[in-house]
Amino acid sequence: MHKYYGLFFWLWVSLSVAAESQTSTPVTLHVLGVAQDAGYPQLNCYQSHCLPGWQDPQKRKWATALAVIDEQQQQKFLFDATPDIREQMYQLHLLAPDERFDLAGIFLTHGHMGHYTGLMHLGREAAGTQDVPVYVMPRFKAFLQNHGPWSQLVTLQNIQLQDLSAGQASTLTPNLEVTPLLVPHRDEFTETVGFLIKGPSQTALFIPDIDKWSKWDEDIRNWIQRVDFALLDATFFANGEIPNRDMTEIPHPFVTESMALFKDLSPEDKAKIHFIHFNHSNPLIDPHSEAADAVRKAGFQVAVRGLKFAL
Repeated sequence: MHKYYGLFFWLWVSLSVAAESQTSTPVTLHVLGVAQDAGYPQLNCYQSHCLPGWQDPQKRKWATALAVIDEQQQQKFLFDATPDIREQMYQLHLLAPDERFDLAGIFLTHGHMGHYTGLMHLGREAAGTQDVPVYVMPRFKAFLQNHGPWSQLVTLQNIQLQDLSAGQASTLTPNLEVTPLLVPHRDEFTETVGFLIKGPSQTALFIPDIDKWSKWDEDIRNWIQRVDFALLDATFFANGEIPNRDMTEIPHPFVTESMALFKDLSPEDKAKIHFIHFNHSNPLIDPHSEAADAVRKAGFQVAVRGLKFAL
């Protein structure tokens, strides 16, 4: 009797695993970093809010980046090339080993330091990659082609620039589609975009930088209702966060403003929102802070490295 019970149990486990593999999504999105461009703690910051990061390496945060993995097609994609790209690419390697998965593309949101300068590690002084596809908008393409040291990456074919057009979807695999969305931001060198990332069953919206929601010609609330996950700019928690600085010079939607704007969304839509891209001064940089608890009690989410979404 015990022999047959063991056999039946083994068959049940085998069938369960097989069923799970058939129903699980082939595409996953992973959060590789949650901090503002300069990471946490920032250079020359030895104030009380930065000291935990200096004193405990486990509390340090990498700049905001995402990865998307298509298990079925054995391809992986990086969204933004941050100053922390070495650590983030190793994390991605653990998730999708280089021996099995091709780095099939890097998507760049805009030309501020935390979002593209990691490209330097693809060059001849470092990895010396060959023809890594880098997806960019037109101004960004011209910037990389015409300004060193980035132009060397192009001429040595470390990277291969791929054209993006606002509102036009790029089909990357049979399971994955990415659409850039122009958003208002400080566009000194390049355009700024967010990305709509569509998998076989669910869709994510990624907007790490924008000036103010009211300056966009789209209604962010409508977008939240249309997608399954929204990773949104939360650079600053509230006005006055940076002492002796006119924060209108660095416009972002304060988390307090975003929560007020989203207060009438349904609980289901609020739960889609994951705040991300935290400045070192933002209390949300600590997911256990009172501010983070208040955000979650209001129905929203606070992004952390390692977060995974099934698309």
